[in-house]
Amino acid sequence: MSSDENNYDQRSIDAHKKHGGKIRIESKMPLDTREDLSVAYTPGVAEPCRQINNDNSKAYDYTWKKNTVAVVSDGSAVLGLGNIGPEASLPVMEGKCVLFKKFAGVDAVPVVLDTQDIDEMVTTIKHIARTYGGINLEDIGSPRCFEIERRLKDELSIPVMHDDQHGTAIVTLAGMINAMRVTGRNLNDLKVVINGSGAAGVAIVKLLQHVGVRETIMCDSRGTLYKGRGEMNSVKKEMAKITNRTRVKGSLGDALEDADVFIGVSVPDVLKKKMIKRMRKNPIIFAMANPIPEIMPAEAHEAKAGIVATGRSDFPNQINNVLAFPGLFRGALNARTSNFSYQMYVAAAYGIANCVEDPTPEEIIPSAFDKRVAKQVADIVEDVCEQNNSMTF
Repeated sequence: MSSDENNYDQRSIDAHKKHGGKIRIESKMPLDTREDLSVAYTPGVAEPCRQINNDNSKAYDYTWKKNTVAVVSDGSAVLGLGNIGPEASLPVMEGKCVLFKKFAGVDAVPVVLDTQDIDEMVTTIKHIARTYGGINLEDIGSPRCFEIERRLKDELSIPVMHDDQHGTAIVTLAGMINAMRVTGRNLNDLKVVINGSGAAGVAIVKLLQHVGVRETIMCDSRGTLYKGRGEMNSVKKEMAKITNRTRVKGSLGDALEDADVFIGVSVPDVLKKKMIKRMRKNPIIFAMANPIPEIMPAEAHEAKAGIVATGRSDFPNQINNVLAFPGLFRGALNARTSNFSYQMYVAAAYGIANCVEDPTPEEIIPSAFDKRVAKQVADIVEDVCEQNNSMTF
């Protein structure tokens, strides 16, 4: 492939300019005659309005609510670009909407907010929420994202998920499940080191602990998190209480001593071959910084890593959120559930993992284009709702 063909930046600019963005709205009803107009709009439209007024749940029957998600961002933590604001984040939010439609048939609408104040964001989202069947929070900076998601989950009656947290955690767990199958390890016997204490890192730790991983150590740019360490925000203080039981102090390399697994959701090139050599035999490396991982796969294999995953599509074992969020919301919309739960997240992870029938070190996770995945995840979410016989978890 030539360098011109590899120039994704220019090709993306050309495509976005040609099409004027990636999404549009089209009518599901014909509008060619006076009769059509009378059914789609006045006077006929008054009757569904009256019925919804008498029973708000009928909005799921008569409007797009049953199949529509808002993709909401303030543009404060966009990919590797950082705090670029609402307008500049729109191409990413439109892209997320395309993925919803492509993989799960969910109609998604980008909503970018011109505020980064927690109270204003929560209030605004609450005011628009009745239009949608679910809210996908996207690219909102840590630690604000935790409070925003928590409050919306408490105050809304539709499912809310911050995908940078839970989508990443679900697909990471799916990869871990198959890594265990390949290496013969057990989740509850692992020592796992997570480098990166932002939204994804926190969610990964909590989900791993939920499935029985007992020994986890988190690191940030200053080294390990532990109780009593200075210069930690409220989220890091919380994580220090529930991780690093042996109070390891020091660098990432110190944390990796005799570790089974490294999970990176941090910065490029932070993991060195000499650090991997301090880990247990055939270590598992999930280096998910994008676009440049914490260590390149070739280097990790030179250090005798047993399994290597990244966030990139040009290497084996891509940890890609698209394996999780379309099916999660599809299932939630189908079930008309009011919330997501850890039970759903774990079940979804096993569903994703099970799409790889015979996992190997080079294939612990299905392809992003595996059409079975979204349906499998959606069916699992519906099953969880049915088993609990409740709309709330």
